[in-house]
Amino acid sequence: MITYEELLAELRANADEKYRAFHKKLLKNDNVNLIGVRIPVLRSIAKREKGSFAAVSAFPDEFYEVTFIKCSVAALMPYGDFVKEIDGLVCLLDNWATCDCFQAKCIAKHKEEFLPYIEKYFADGREFVRRFALVTLLEFYVEEKYLPVIFDYLRRCSNEKYYVMMAAAWLLAEVLVKHYERGCAFLREGNLDGAIKRKGIQKARESFRLTSEQKEKLKGI
Repeated sequence: MITYEELLAELRANADEKYRAFHKKLLKNDNVNLIGVRIPVLRSIAKREKGSFAAVSAFPDEFYEVTFIKCSVAALMPYGDFVKEIDGLVCLLDNWATCDCFQAKCIAKHKEEFLPYIEKYFADGREFVRRFALVTLLEFYVEEKYLPVIFDYLRRCSNEKYYVMMAAAWLLAEVLVKHYERGCAFLREGNLDGAIKRKGIQKARESFRLTSEQKEKLKGI
């Protein structure tokens, strides 16, 4: 079981200053402290420390990489254990990268059970907690059965903060790619925030998974 000092030493040994500067610019959050370790290395450490959440969760959240590993270790837990810890973890989300990578595979087998958590986090006023709800829908729920649920959340997105708006657009684009006709019918309802609609259509039209004809039809919408 790794100690905090050992973890910091390992992270610093894997640091890349050019990557740190690049990633810092991408995160667009001056309050996030980075050591500069690439995501595959962080995931490898988290996988190695699987089962050590009790210890890792006590580490201070002074570096992006530590919080990332903390969330990643939690995401490897069985569903029952994961949901006991998730409220405390979503409170730590302060950037899009940690938010988007915090996806526990155990949710895939417990979609109905997890819907109340999605609602709770979507109703939260914090930007990245709200984004987490939408990204979780994107990761696990873009299938025929849950399209009405997704459309309801998209209708409820209005005048959102930047990273929530972008998550909603990303979710819309994925629906258009995987369920094109249903997605187009939803767009024609006219009950969607204009910024989300425009960005979602843009993202869908950039996808290689749609035909030229489908992209032109979206352009018309």
